[in-house]
Amino acid sequence: MYLYDTSKKEKREFIPLKPNQVKLYVCGPTVYDDAHLGHAKSALTFDLLRRILEANGYEVTYARNITDIDDKILKKSLTTNKSISEITSFYTDRFHAEMAQLGVIPPTIEPKATQNIDAMIELIQKLLDEKVAYQISNGDIYFDTTKDENYLSLSHKIQDEEDKQQRIEANQEKRNSADFALWKAVDDETTAFDAPFGKGRPGWHLECSAMIEKHLAYNDTPYAIDIHGGGADLLFPHHENEAAQTRCATHRELANYWIHNGFVQINGEKMSKSLGNSFFLKDALKEYDGEVLRFYLLSTHYRSDFNFSTEDLEASKKRLDKLYRLKKRLFGLSTNELETDFQKELLEALNDDLNISKALSIIDEFITKTNETLDTAGKHKNLKKEAQSNLTFIEKILGFGIKNPFEYFQNGIDKETKQKINALIEQRDEAKKEKDFIKADTIRDEILSFGVQIMDTPQGTFWEKV
Repeated sequence: MYLYDTSKKEKREFIPLKPNQVKLYVCGPTVYDDAHLGHAKSALTFDLLRRILEANGYEVTYARNITDIDDKILKKSLTTNKSISEITSFYTDRFHAEMAQLGVIPPTIEPKATQNIDAMIELIQKLLDEKVAYQISNGDIYFDTTKDENYLSLSHKIQDEEDKQQRIEANQEKRNSADFALWKAVDDETTAFDAPFGKGRPGWHLECSAMIEKHLAYNDTPYAIDIHGGGADLLFPHHENEAAQTRCATHRELANYWIHNGFVQINGEKMSKSLGNSFFLKDALKEYDGEVLRFYLLSTHYRSDFNFSTEDLEASKKRLDKLYRLKKRLFGLSTNELETDFQKELLEALNDDLNISKALSIIDEFITKTNETLDTAGKHKNLKKEAQSNLTFIEKILGFGIKNPFEYFQNGIDKETKQKINALIEQRDEAKKEKDFIKADTIRDEILSFGVQIMDTPQGTFWEKV
């Protein structure tokens, strides 16, 4: 298996720190607002990586944090007159619900910032003891970036003079322009935590380093964890600062591999709230099924910038439709787990830095060839068994094709209409049991008037949108 390591700027063979185990950490959301397509792209990228690692036989411990204390959350609390816990609980629950709709497997561990203040205080104290951090007159504590000789080795960023000047002007007591806050001194009971160095709250960059150290890190390896991931926008300064903190506090590197997914654009423009094009996931899920969005957002290689457009999404859906048509054709066959050449070929493609384009082309070819053979004379029992097993493998490794195929083709029918149709189908079934075929036919015609078609199968009666 090969992964592109951002820090090395090259594709590297993946070798875990310990045999058959993988420690994976991904930066999660700051829960003050609804998740947008950028959050969805990142969550899906690392859900796919996790599934591929597990398909290769690794035992994956996957942590994704929740930032539930932050300046943006405090601002939201002031402007809405709602408590911090009320805001963070609401948006955390909504994030979980939307991830479930996208088929994202919940993380093994999901630490919250407010529940790990002890680990953050401990990390700051280590940095103070190492004289890598310093406290200024108002009580704030900063990380001294000049004490880390490898600072900027992750992002390879070169700070220009304008950036340096802006940082100096922000706080004249900072020793260096690039120094960043570890602890913000505040004396507000609702947002402050007690610490030996004074009341306050943690800086954003500190959280992940501390939570990795507490919940995930190895103590006997040169790296704390195997893989650290997130969106490309987090590379600098967030991940750079995380790496520096851990390096200086523990004298080992944070992660062996750094993986970043690309930006999301809306109709060719970088997604941004300031541009008014920050497409909330909740809005997309109102229009499209979660699995359709999953298929579309994963259809472009994770490192590429993703351009979201409704036209491309519709075209992507047609590709997913083909998989479901084959699944419908095989409906009723018992699930089995045969090992096939197709599965080996698919995993091999994905093992090459999550090469989704090649993987989807392999799936397309499998669907086409299977349909062509099924169109010929014969029962094709072995082919059907293999095809069913391959569909099961696709579900497991990619999260596509998980629905009942008939229900999948109900997309576009509103909830109320679905309830009416299902009630009519029950009435029709009762009429057929009572051998009242005239009534059954009348109900059938009423069902068809909704623009759907009915399929009577040994497994029951199903319907789909025409």
